[in-house]
Formats: sequence, C-alpha cells, structure tokens
Amino acid sequence: MAMKTLSLKLDDKIFSDAEELTSMMKLARNRYINDAVNAYNLYNKRKLLKEQMMRESKATSIDSMDVLREFESLIGGDEAI
Repeated sequence: MAMKTLSLKLDDKIFSDAEELTSMMKLARNRYINDAVNAYNLYNKRKLLKEQMMRESKATSIDSMDVLREFESLIGGDEAI
C-alpha cells in the first residue's frame, strides 16, 4: 500500500491525549492517526449519504403523491389526499 507523507499540526490537548492513548494501547502514533482519519472519513461518507437519501426521499415522496392523486382520479376516487 502506498503511503503519503503529511505534515500535521495538532492542538496541544489533542496531541497529549493521542500520545497518552497510543502509549496505553501500545500503538504507533502513525497507525492511531490513520485509524482516526479513516473513522472520520467513514462517518462523513455516511453523513453525506444520509443527506443525499433524505433529499431523494423527499423528491420521491412528492412524485409518489402526484402519482397517487392521478391514480385516484382514474378510478373515480373523489377523496382528497
């Protein structure tokens, strides 16, 4: 797997917490940061997918209601939806 070099500046508190955790977990700092970025990427992909699905669901529900109204009018339904 190819790796990219990255220069990273962290707030002191975030760095201290990460150092403490990597020490306790006996995990390399690089691996810890890779895992953290990967988890955040997955979180954001899911968030974006949810937003997209909500937009598409809203658009589909409007179309579905139009189709339902048309169907009701074809079978003689006088009830408003």
